[in-house]
Amino acid sequence: MTLRPHAAILIALTVVAAPAFAHEGHDHHHPARLQPVAPAAAGATDEARTWLAGDHHVHSRYSVGYTPDPTDPTAPPTAVIAGDAVYPIPQNARMAHRFGLSWMVSTDHGGPNHSKLNAEQAYPELLMARREIPDLLLFYGMEFDTPGGDHSSLILPRTEAERDTLRDLESRFAKREAWPTDPARDQEPRMVEALRVMDGLNDRPVVIANHPSRSATGLGEYGQYDPAELRDWNDTAPRVAVGMEGAPGHQAATLNPDGSIKPDGVRGIYGRAPTMGGFDQMTARLGGFWDSMLGEGRRWWITSTSDSHRHYSEGGADFWPGEYSKTYVLARRDHADVLDGLREGRIFVATGDLISQLDVTAQSGGRSADIGGELKAPANQPVVVTIRLRDPAGPNASGKDSAVTRLDLIVGDVTGPRPDRDADHNPSTRVERRFTAADWTRDGDIITVRHTLPASTTPRYIRVRGTNGAELEPTPDPAGEDPWSDLWFYANPVFITPQG
Repeated sequence: MTLRPHAAILIALTVVAAPAFAHEGHDHHHPARLQPVAPAAAGATDEARTWLAGDHHVHSRYSVGYTPDPTDPTAPPTAVIAGDAVYPIPQNARMAHRFGLSWMVSTDHGGPNHSKLNAEQAYPELLMARREIPDLLLFYGMEFDTPGGDHSSLILPRTEAERDTLRDLESRFAKREAWPTDPARDQEPRMVEALRVMDGLNDRPVVIANHPSRSATGLGEYGQYDPAELRDWNDTAPRVAVGMEGAPGHQAATLNPDGSIKPDGVRGIYGRAPTMGGFDQMTARLGGFWDSMLGEGRRWWITSTSDSHRHYSEGGADFWPGEYSKTYVLARRDHADVLDGLREGRIFVATGDLISQLDVTAQSGGRSADIGGELKAPANQPVVVTIRLRDPAGPNASGKDSAVTRLDLIVGDVTGPRPDRDADHNPSTRVERRFTAADWTRDGDIITVRHTLPASTTPRYIRVRGTNGAELEPTPDPAGEDPWSDLWFYANPVFITPQG
């Protein structure tokens, strides 16, 4: 693929110059892929809501490196701006907007005394970005250095107190904040305490576990995150700890700077237990961990992010925000409703711009529910499921026009809490039906399918996924796989509860 600079998107910062780099991406702003349409079955309260694409995991140059004091090993290390991630926040925001995002969260991870740097240097630059790119809903947050775990996206409501709130949470609970290092801060009970504090705030944040299986050593052999830990989070603060990254970032780790394939690169930098179709095993395994959570009736949602640190064309492993992965939230164009959409599960995710709209509606007895919702269905009546998606015409950021070849309707039973906190399977989960072009109707970019589920007295959920490939189930991704060749989308569930 041909790389070419676009001078129109270069950013001139008046405070601190950006690091030099060859180009800032390609001109792949395709209106056909980026303009949302009204949901097919929106209720009266949803009239102004549309599918807004975003990314809640984006690093700036304030994800710093640290240099030890060569003369005094007990002295705090010196923070090095752009020592890990390299781009200024306005640059990330501008690229997010260019690649079709409506919202973004700036999420730098920490280290010794990082809360002070975050408040005094990163936050003013975030305000600058809000002024420069007013069309982007820019959230303040961080990639929380999670006690007893890996990382998580901490997303704050936009309020006048956002800077002070994050400084307080980071200084008190981030496991790498203290100097000298305090092992007591890196314990799971510390994270539970942090979640209790977050849940008690007037303006609750949202916490999403990042790359949950990146430290796993095999299929079902978990590392820094395990099923019991995530259940503890959700039990402690179900309105705060709402989900996990379904598709991690670093999906360009298999690409060289010129866009050619890096044979030893692995998607997501999942070096020991690979991603599956670009998705984490906790999401991608049919009847696996995600389905076990849904089978308990938990409102546990998935997202998809860039984890952008440095673009692959500059020797990094990343795409720009929105260039490859998008998390779509059904929301009005304001910060509060986007955060509400993340909290309530009005979310679907897609890679490679495979789709740009997905409405899943369950109807029975004159009632209906959509993604993230619950249908209270008469027990003696069938449920009609309507799936409506937009498969946009035109090339994505790779220059390819990828088309949906199949979509799957998945059903699982809801049986309530399980005594095994480490459970990572739901044996009831099954593919109810696979749809191909022979099964759907098409009107321009819009694909529609319908399926009728028989009446049931058992609570259940439905979810939908789709692909541009031929795999019936996503298989482990080999080293050197082209991420643009293996694309998937996933919807969050609709719960169906029988009544009467």
